[in-house]
Amino acid sequence: MKTKETFRELPVTKLFNRHSPAAFSLCLGSLLALVSQPSFLQADTINTDEWQIEADKVLRFDTPQSVIAEGNVILTKIRTLPPKRETGLVNTSDWSVLLEENPATPVEDVAAQDVLIDAEPRIKTEMTIKADWIAYDVEQNSIKAKGNVSIANDTDQLTANEGVLDLNKETGIFKEALILRDSMDLHLEGETIEKTGVNTYRITNGWVVTCKVPEENTPPWSFAASETNVTQGEYAFLKHATFRIKDVPVLYTPWLMLPVGNKRQTGVLFPEVSSSDRNGFGFNLPIFINVSDSSDLTLYPEYYANRGFMPGMEFRYVLGTQDKGSLMASYIYDDLSDPSETDYWNDTGYTHTNQDRYWVRGKIDQDFDNDITTRIDLDIVSDRDYLTEFNGGVTGFDESNQKFSEVFGRGFQNKTSDQRQNSVKLLKTWDGMALEGVFLGINDVRPDPVPFINPETGLTETITNPGALWKLPSIDFTGSLPMGETSLTLDWDTDYVNYYREDGVGGHRLDLYPRLSAPIPLSPYLEARAEAGVRETLYSVQTFGDGEWDKGDNPNRLLGDFHTEVGTTLLRSFGLNADNTSGFTHNLRPFIQYDFLSDTDQEDLPSFDSVDYIGEQNAITYGVDNFFDLFGNDTDREYGYLKISQSYDFRSEASDTPFTPVNVKLRWNPLTQGWVIYKTNIDVYGDGFTSHSVETAYENSRGDYFNLDYRYGNDGDTQQINFSARAQLFDTIFAAYAIEHSISESEIISQNISLMYQPACWSVELTSRYTPGDHSLMLMFNLANIGSPINLRL
Repeated sequence: MKTKETFRELPVTKLFNRHSPAAFSLCLGSLLALVSQPSFLQADTINTDEWQIEADKVLRFDTPQSVIAEGNVILTKIRTLPPKRETGLVNTSDWSVLLEENPATPVEDVAAQDVLIDAEPRIKTEMTIKADWIAYDVEQNSIKAKGNVSIANDTDQLTANEGVLDLNKETGIFKEALILRDSMDLHLEGETIEKTGVNTYRITNGWVVTCKVPEENTPPWSFAASETNVTQGEYAFLKHATFRIKDVPVLYTPWLMLPVGNKRQTGVLFPEVSSSDRNGFGFNLPIFINVSDSSDLTLYPEYYANRGFMPGMEFRYVLGTQDKGSLMASYIYDDLSDPSETDYWNDTGYTHTNQDRYWVRGKIDQDFDNDITTRIDLDIVSDRDYLTEFNGGVTGFDESNQKFSEVFGRGFQNKTSDQRQNSVKLLKTWDGMALEGVFLGINDVRPDPVPFINPETGLTETITNPGALWKLPSIDFTGSLPMGETSLTLDWDTDYVNYYREDGVGGHRLDLYPRLSAPIPLSPYLEARAEAGVRETLYSVQTFGDGEWDKGDNPNRLLGDFHTEVGTTLLRSFGLNADNTSGFTHNLRPFIQYDFLSDTDQEDLPSFDSVDYIGEQNAITYGVDNFFDLFGNDTDREYGYLKISQSYDFRSEASDTPFTPVNVKLRWNPLTQGWVIYKTNIDVYGDGFTSHSVETAYENSRGDYFNLDYRYGNDGDTQQINFSARAQLFDTIFAAYAIEHSISESEIISQNISLMYQPACWSVELTSRYTPGDHSLMLMFNLANIGSPINLRL
């Protein structure tokens, strides 16, 4: 027991006469000097350089040199910063575009000249320790704390019943402890948590949760382990780990590694396990490699029991918001595509004959100075059946197409397209002008011979595949400029293409199309405009491989066209309440236009695309456009439109039926988030409605959506319906349905039915997927903030 000679109580009112008796401030850094000074040293003689303490009462011991603080103890570590300076900034690589993280933070440009903007030094709080009782050992520079212990810094918050902390090494041991990361999405809890370094911890008999958990609530899921070693911003290594749902253990593993950082890290992602009628058992264990701060690589070692090993990879990089790229590839030597597998061919109806099957895809966006933009698209597939067959899973067509659409704003062609486009585009813009160069290569996976429908007989015939046309290159120069002080405007579209194909007819084509336009001052109540143009098309025909061309090598075509339009606009607002502060506006625009395009012989021209044959025109088109807008409190928006038009053809060959079908377009926006579009053509000679199309869409803030796309043509070959919807049935339960159905073929192309349970921080989704010849069930389990989803397909 200590005697009165070995310690003295320091009265708060005498030691700190500038503060209230309930609290005081004391510099722990000056305690070494304090022990050899008189007991009643005045507060204004004490320097507070690094540590400050506030408490209800303080006791000082001489042997050993130590201080005990009791009651509402607050221990603060502070640092004096230099005066603030303004400096040049440069932006780091914006990796967040692909990784969906927070945008990169600017860093100081050391070469930039800085300017002093604040001459006063600044104080920064680096750490705050709170407890009911704290003992400070001056010689060891360590602290013992008990009762409601709390330690907080810029990145973490630790709470415990009691603990020991080494202030020099910032290490310690805490009992019944809890750690929350700054973003509040990492929750560490244990009987004992040992802080082994600045950002490292060892947890005994504890839990790891990577989502925000309300105080005193059981986490929706967690990983429990006998021992856990954590490096903040990197990984948590668990021994004898169990995965728990609502504190109920459901899975066990002797060893587990979890990412606990807010940046991408090298490691193994959650696997995808599958089983289907066609593929058999499948397993995919993605491996993520963090190459650099602005690039990564993911490997997909996928295996199917009935097909073989199917490796894949994905490489991504980001240099800026508009400068990014992504490349993916998948390959399989398909055992199921062996000619001996007759059941496979009979069940699917596929026509490919290769066993080496692959899909290479990618996109690159790159912007340069002087308004130069580059877009690169890569889409190479081994056969016409690959994308239809491998359309599910993390490397399948559906997910790849959605991923590239979200990141680059453009996806891939339809999975049934058998001419896959690969292109490099460069675009340079000026005021009123644009120059675009395109190199286009076609991955042609059409069968040979190619089936086609003879328009004269309506029968299916075959022709030898001539090979797809490549553009090496295509150059398009367009613009619109006013002609001096006149009202004339010069528009032009100049296009040069070098067509190449492996077998068949190709060559060079130069298409020149200048036009002059001007308004016509008929009346202040009429809007009128006229446009006249000349179109010259020049060819230099070449043959490749076995191609034959028995007409002139340098044909040309000269066309003239004329267009004029007269219309007027009528506007009226209709109030829906007494003071007319809300209502709708009706914008009515009747119009009539005339189009003329000269006729010329085009039989000697090669057929590359739609430019090579342009039919003559001599017709009047008339119609009326109706636009409706809502106005009022928070309701100013477009409500819809109705457009009706018809043409009268003056050409002699159309003299028996000069009137074209009536074209009707209707759009209705009943809700801000929803719309309906209906289009139809009505024949005036007795055939009635010749075509229909309906498109609808709706989506709300909680994630419910509805999409419908229906198309019908009286030829019987274009009748299809696509439908998808998702709805929240209860607070945590969602249902979704999607179908692509060819009515003309009486066949379901694909059908998905999904049910999702989504409480806080995790979700589980069960999906039934059907495609012709195959059926599978997919169970997707997702833990918030733990890498990729866990996919389990049955």
